[in-house]
Parts: sequence; structure tokens; C-alpha cells
Amino acid sequence: MSSQEQPNEGEAEPRPLKEPALTALSLYPQDWALFLDIDGTLLDLAERPEAIVVPDYLPGMLHALSRQLGGALALVTGRAIEFVDPLFGPFRFPVAGLHGAERRDAAGRLRRAHIPHAFQQMKQRIQQEAAAWPGAIVEDKGAAVAVHFRHAPAHEAEIGETMLRHLEEAGSDWNLQRGKMVIEICPAHASKGHAVEAFLAEAPFEGRRPIAIGDDVTDETMFAAANRVGGQSVRIGDTNGKTLARASIASPARLRDVLGTLVK
Repeated sequence: MSSQEQPNEGEAEPRPLKEPALTALSLYPQDWALFLDIDGTLLDLAERPEAIVVPDYLPGMLHALSRQLGGALALVTGRAIEFVDPLFGPFRFPVAGLHGAERRDAAGRLRRAHIPHAFQQMKQRIQQEAAAWPGAIVEDKGAAVAVHFRHAPAHEAEIGETMLRHLEEAGSDWNLQRGKMVIEICPAHASKGHAVEAFLAEAPFEGRRPIAIGDDVTDETMFAAANRVGGQSVRIGDTNGKTLARASIASPARLRDVLGTLVK
């Protein structure tokens, strides 16, 4: 979905960049690589996973920013790549999907996670069991499955126990991932941190310092990866001191505004 929101509407001049975390990127774009989560970071969270709104200007703005960075901009998300691409069309950015379980590099090479038949059957059982949790939403991501309980908070404990049971059934190749009002079973080898490290080993990201921006516990491995190599980590929203991020930006709207200011 899209909206007609426009950045810095009515301003004759761009507002000065006040976020110190991104000042270096604005001054030395050739030295930095930018890694962006989507839900809750670039885009405002929605009541349902499919109800997110993409401002009409955002894909083009990201494309312009990517060109300024020599292509060193990637999306790192819990969403599947096949869900991401239509959001930002006609542009196709380097992207790590399913928390890094699948990845498309800057050259367009795609690495997907294997989905065993037993995992497909398990997802069907979770969908059936979700009938006992009115308001809960099961999201089939292919190589991962998530249960959103924003509208079923009373069932959080029961959902957690059920997903843990299915995790034990799935075996050691899978991991339980918790986020904002969501519990997910995803490939154990996947993490956003590993995805960032993989990008940094390839052109055009190689040799640059990373800036990782996210909003949730699933982004903490991405923050850690950026911090380890002298990069910058930015959390969207209130950090409450429970994050590895070294800086914060108030909201997705403010981040979009800042990124718009970065675009020359």
C-alpha cells in the first residue's frame, strides 16, 4: 500500500541534519554502508502484517540515496524477499530476508533457504491450532512462520508454549525468534548480524563502515555486527537502555525525514 506523504513538505530548504549518528554518512558517503530494517524502522508498524503503508516517495528516495552510497544500501528484514520487492518497486535493492535466511546481493545473486516437507506440514498445524487464539495472525514466510498476537495478547503465553513445542519438533536447524508482539520459528543459521557481515565481504559494501538501523530485538545482532567493526548502530524509538544500539531516532517518520535530508 502507499500514501501521498511527502518529506519536509512546505520547506524551501532542507532541515539541517541533527542526528550525530548519520552526520558522518552525510559528509563521507563513500566510507559508509547503510543497512535498514523495514517494519517499525523505514515503515510505521501496522495492525496487520499486510497493512503496512509505503509512502509514494520512499522507493525513489532510497534509490537516490543508494546511488549516493555507490550502491552500498541494503534492506535487512524479517520479511521474505518476495514480499519486499513489490513494496519498493520498480527498484530492487540488495536485501536479506527472513532475518538473513535468504539474501540477494548487489549483483542480483539470490540465496534461498531450503524448506523441508516436514516444516511445511508443521506450518499447517500451527495454522490449525491458531483457531484457538482469536485475533492471532499466522504469517507463512516460506522458510519461517510467525504468529502475531497484537490482537490476542491474552494468548501470548499459550502461543509461546505452542511455538516452543513445534520448535522442538522441528529440530536443531530451527530457532525461536521473539519480536514486538510476535513469535517466529526461523532457520537457526540465520541472523541479521550474519547478513550484514556477508554483505560487508562483498562489493560495493566491502571496505566500508556499516550503519545499522532497526527497531526491535531481532535487530540486536545487526547492531552488534556494526559495533564490532567500528560502525554505527541506531535504534528507532525509545531504547529504555535495553539495546546494543549506540544512538536513537524517535520514529520511522523522523528517519524518513533524515534520509530525505541526506539525499542531495
